[in-house]
Amino acid sequence: MEAVVAIIAIVVIVALVIAAAYTTRLRWRSTDDAEIGSDVRVAEFHVRNEAQVFFDVDLPAEGADDALTDLLLRQAVEVVREKRKHLPMPGIDRVIAFARSDEDWARVGAMSLETPGELPPETRPMLLPHHEMPDPLERISDLPSHAPGLETRAAEEALPPIRDEVAIPSSVAARLRAQGRDPVSAGAGDIVLGILRCSGYGLSQDAPDRWTATKSGRRVMVKVVPHAEGEYPELDEAEVREAVVDFVESRADRGLLVTEKYSPYEIYERERRDPRLRFITRERIQHFVDSLALG
Repeated sequence: MEAVVAIIAIVVIVALVIAAAYTTRLRWRSTDDAEIGSDVRVAEFHVRNEAQVFFDVDLPAEGADDALTDLLLRQAVEVVREKRKHLPMPGIDRVIAFARSDEDWARVGAMSLETPGELPPETRPMLLPHHEMPDPLERISDLPSHAPGLETRAAEEALPPIRDEVAIPSSVAARLRAQGRDPVSAGAGDIVLGILRCSGYGLSQDAPDRWTATKSGRRVMVKVVPHAEGEYPELDEAEVREAVVDFVESRADRGLLVTEKYSPYEIYERERRDPRLRFITRERIQHFVDSLALG
């Protein structure tokens, strides 16, 4: 009998030691646990008296601006809230957000808790699905219906980077960066696809130049036509026709052609015939961005 009691006591002591070690330091590197309801991927998570959340987000060279800092810090709080449903985290008094910088980690921001272990009320961070950005496709009918000065621009043989001509608000840039899309070097396709994802659309790639965006049962074909250096800076008729064929074959509810090239007059006639297919060309990208930022 005494031997049984001794064995039970040893088992209890071992269990207590394991539990203490488990609550003192927790660390995950699992991709299964990498996403907590948003596009911001969690690379690591540490907790002692403070919770440290490491996001798989590349910081710009100048560091995080106010919009990105606020986004990641609020998301870090929600990561802790979600983790706490399954794992013990007693007494934490601060939440710290980190992101990648030059293949290392950089501290982005910290939030002290007024009462240890008590998180602030849920703020529904702007990347969570239930707090989506406005849907730019709801305002797409407002796109410019003509291309002023096209005849002079189309004669140019080189196009500057689209980022030189499109102003992206910091709040939108932060959300793009959280998806791994650098707004400084992003092309037109990355900008539009990122905006759709921010607006609650799921994305699947069907071909090297074609995606399907899905939301609330609605399917949108997105075709990206790149502009190579030295190419004529205007969409040609073959590219327009190919987009029409792809849209018909996709059986999607709507279609977008996205390009850094300028619009030929042909697209306006195409849009009048079938307004379900729209062309997001160089002179329209700023309007598309603004429809999200101002929505």
